[in-house]
Amino acid sequence: MYHVVLVEPEIPQNTGNIARTCAATNTRLHLVRPLGFNIDDKSVRRAGLDYWQYVDLEVHDSLEAFIRDYGDYRWFLATTHGGKKYTDVEYKDGDMILFGRETKGLPKDFIQEHREGAVRIPMSEQTRLRSLNLSNSVNIILFEALRQNGFPELR
Repeated sequence: MYHVVLVEPEIPQNTGNIARTCAATNTRLHLVRPLGFNIDDKSVRRAGLDYWQYVDLEVHDSLEAFIRDYGDYRWFLATTHGGKKYTDVEYKDGDMILFGRETKGLPKDFIQEHREGAVRIPMSEQTRLRSLNLSNSVNIILFEALRQNGFPELR
């Protein structure tokens, strides 16, 4: 099982779309507070449609709490500041892929501390000041991890 970790997500529609992807791929979704919305909001449920009940969801009170619970796992940090392309690494069962807030990404000091696991999605130089939509980014990297491992338990 892979893990998608959203650190302080702000936009409920993105989280709903990511939740749907996680449900469809047997991927655990971790939400790290503070959240920019209530997970009971109609907008999250609407974006997640009828998949929300099938999401393997874990909510953490803070990044520190998440680190305390999952510090021994292998992490990849999705960031425009990543030194490696997301396709340059070999993903394994149990890996965690962390994504930051839509407006600011992951904390810069956190990226620096874990830079060996920082990966990026290649983009045009004209767009490097911004990044792709969060739910698109999750899909790109998660499906690469699944592809590398033969889409385990998916048909």
